[in-house]
Amino acid sequence: MNNFTLNRRRFLQGTSASIALSTLDASGLNVNNPAKTYRVALIGTGWYGKSDLFRLIQVASVEVVALCDVDKNMLEAAGKLVSQRQKSGKVPLLYGDYRKMLAENKLDIVLIGSPDHWHAMQAIDAVKAGAHVYVQKPISVDVMEGEAMVAAARKYKRVVQVGTQRKSTPHLIEAKKNIVDAGLLGKISHVEMCCYYHMRNNGNPPVQAVPDFFDYEMWTGPAPMRPYDGLPHIRWWRTFKEYGNGIMGDMCIHMFDTVRWMLHLGWPKRITSSGGIYVQKEGKSNISDTQSAIFEYDELNCVWQHRTWGTPNNPDYPWSFTLYGEKGTLWASTMAYDFIPQGKGEKIHKDVVYEKEKYPEDLTEERIELNAAPATRLHMLDFIAAIENNSRPVADIEEGHISTASCILANMSMELGRPLVYDPKKRVVVGDAEATKKLVRPYRGSWVHPDPNLV
Repeated sequence: MNNFTLNRRRFLQGTSASIALSTLDASGLNVNNPAKTYRVALIGTGWYGKSDLFRLIQVASVEVVALCDVDKNMLEAAGKLVSQRQKSGKVPLLYGDYRKMLAENKLDIVLIGSPDHWHAMQAIDAVKAGAHVYVQKPISVDVMEGEAMVAAARKYKRVVQVGTQRKSTPHLIEAKKNIVDAGLLGKISHVEMCCYYHMRNNGNPPVQAVPDFFDYEMWTGPAPMRPYDGLPHIRWWRTFKEYGNGIMGDMCIHMFDTVRWMLHLGWPKRITSSGGIYVQKEGKSNISDTQSAIFEYDELNCVWQHRTWGTPNNPDYPWSFTLYGEKGTLWASTMAYDFIPQGKGEKIHKDVVYEKEKYPEDLTEERIELNAAPATRLHMLDFIAAIENNSRPVADIEEGHISTASCILANMSMELGRPLVYDPKKRVVVGDAEATKKLVRPYRGSWVHPDPNLV
């Protein structure tokens, strides 16, 4: 029995999963007979990079031939783990420079789990090398990086799937089909999205010597170089604007991307944001601890709010989105959804699909998000289907770019103190030369920023 057959049987045991797989089947993927064994590499062997890779190994016929990381200790540990998880039992080739890895290996798929400031360059270089790409969100740290990634994917005819796996989350697929698309909400004229997790790392570690096993120069790459104050892994790098886009880029993108998918929304007409560091002033972190944003559409505002302090407005939905319709309301998150009708209609509640018994290896995997694992597996299946059918995946790079860029523009609006209107055809902020200049963030040293016209 191959992986695709096993995956089908496991997924079909749940109602939500059945709906999810019926969506996948419509794409024409022959899940019983995979077309080939894919040669795979991973850039960034930290927590989520390995998690994505292990989900792919679970559902597809792959051989992991190479791993890349600038932390030698993390890289070697990942090599051993991969040898234990893949069928061949082989330890992949290990690299400290992704460019050398791409040059020396013929790869079908490259997974990118590096920090945000590396996503664009690595994804573009991978597709130019002939690989299909699975890249984590947010796809970029500035808007023009995202434009270049879309241009590269189209020019080199490669599938690029973004790790916005809410679109492959079984209970959310069911909510879209049975609640939103079925018209139970009626006209939707307001959306609220939020994150109230205390996830802003705000310490004051001392500047120290860079350890021999860590290549800090290569880790920093095109980003500004901060004084080294400890390994940046897990959440430390996320707390700085130098490497990412704060809570907006980390958490808002997931919820906003899901809302856009559910409601068939494209680029916002206008984006406004305000906020700053209002409470947590004691540490080094320079991302906002409090922020609101409005993404405007015709007769619809999608409103975001995050606080990394205090309590959530709804303890059951601390990271979530809420769709307000004339006939009812839908609360939804990675863990559940609740439909509350207007009047005397029937309430509907559904919980996340778990697969602990079906994939027992998940239970021993360090730091795995068990609630997200089924969604990531289905997301990987959709990625493989798009490769085999030469089609667009559910989280195509263009959709990931719209969601990412909108969050980046919200941060720009907060910084500049005014609303912004982005024109994706002209690639400018309408009537705002200062904001247009900020669509490209300067790269450090000899690193060259990708140009969507020259990829």
